[in-house]
Amino acid sequence: MNHRELEELERAIERMMDLARAFGLDIYPMRFEVCPADVLYTFGAYGMPTRFHHWSFGKTFHKMKLEYDLGLSRIYELVINSNPCYAFLLDGNTLLQNKTVCAHVLGHCDFFKNNAAFRHTSRDMVERMASSAERIYRYELEYGRRRVEELLDAGLAIAEHVDPSEEGRNARRVAKERMYRQRLGQRAEPPRRAREPGPYDDLFALDGPLPEPEEESIPARVLNKDVMLFIIEHSSALEEWERDILSMLREEMLYFWPQLETKIMNEGWATYWHLRIMREMDLSDEEAVEFAKMHSSVVLPSRTSINPYHVGLAIWEDIERRWNEPTKEEQERYGRRPGEGREKMFEVREMETDVSFLRNYLTKDLIEKLDLYVYQKVGNDWRVVEKDWEKVRDALVASRINGGIPVLYVEDGDYRRNGELLIRHAFEGMELDLRHLEKVLPYFYRLWGRPVHLQTVVEGRDVIFSYDGKKVQRSFLKD
Repeated sequence: MNHRELEELERAIERMMDLARAFGLDIYPMRFEVCPADVLYTFGAYGMPTRFHHWSFGKTFHKMKLEYDLGLSRIYELVINSNPCYAFLLDGNTLLQNKTVCAHVLGHCDFFKNNAAFRHTSRDMVERMASSAERIYRYELEYGRRRVEELLDAGLAIAEHVDPSEEGRNARRVAKERMYRQRLGQRAEPPRRAREPGPYDDLFALDGPLPEPEEESIPARVLNKDVMLFIIEHSSALEEWERDILSMLREEMLYFWPQLETKIMNEGWATYWHLRIMREMDLSDEEAVEFAKMHSSVVLPSRTSINPYHVGLAIWEDIERRWNEPTKEEQERYGRRPGEGREKMFEVREMETDVSFLRNYLTKDLIEKLDLYVYQKVGNDWRVVEKDWEKVRDALVASRINGGIPVLYVEDGDYRRNGELLIRHAFEGMELDLRHLEKVLPYFYRLWGRPVHLQTVVEGRDVIFSYDGKKVQRSFLKD
């Protein structure tokens, strides 16, 4: 972009910010920066402008950059969920493309600020990741780059298995406080004030005296969704600096997690608003045609996968239409009044995630209109196997549970009473990728330091995959 285009882009951004606020969007202060392709693709590969080094980020960069150079795909922008909100634009975009991207980013910023799933995310993550990168670099100097990178390989392989609930987010901090008190020789929990004797205290004595509290050890029978945290706290194979690095990876995953949970909602919301904002801009005929082409390519449906821009936008527009023009039955039964479409959209934007969004607002009419279906491989061919609207909706909802990540639980931290780790897959009709599973088990072993077992279901039968440091074995539990 030349100097004249940059000046025009600045004026357009001011106009779009005014339009966004007039529409009711509630956004953080915005910071826009135009970057050359190398810089933007570096940010895209790392996921953030500041992050630790790892070979996989370089691999991702070269793949993305090669596709950009060959004209196969491109990143138009990168937006960071922070306060202020940072948006990086591609220098190679045309002026109109960058205007559209800015309008799109305003929708994302409003979503980051107001959706409930993002309410606990760190708003200063750019600075925190820079600090983490510096700390990991110091570990490289002290322990060697190879050892750190091998640990990062294992940590990144299991980093998605965290507990993003509020209790799960606070669990590491609570554990650190407990360890700190123990090191000081204090009680693990703050002392409680002695209770006054009650009239029924003699009933508690009928079963004999209460047992003395046991010393803390590896939990034998647990159901812990935060596999990452369990390993950090209970593995005997990790040194303190390794626990610190894994804790940083876990914190970063908790930051990214809301984006996994709201992919369809968030992209649909941003697409809806770039469409409304750009319609209010004074575009020339040529710009209007270029915008129409760009928008059409963004929402182009795919025959083999879900385009979140396409499906998300369709659902948002359907919500607006249905609440703007409720039927007579909807008015009498639900008390809806005409013209409440935009109000309903803001309510949904604040409360839902992809699972509830699809479950509540992906209707039969919309599924038929979007021509959604379920397909799978039958013999040597890929075929459409389901078009019933409820089954199609349920399949799409199931694919978005837990951000699309298989749910694993730590079931036993002392399996076979030998300190081995037993993990269970919460099977709900969808099998794990067994090739991927067999590659990940050695990483669990690296972090746990003893044999690791993962129980799942394959072709209707319970199976345990085990890795003892040499090879992966599988055993069926029953016929």
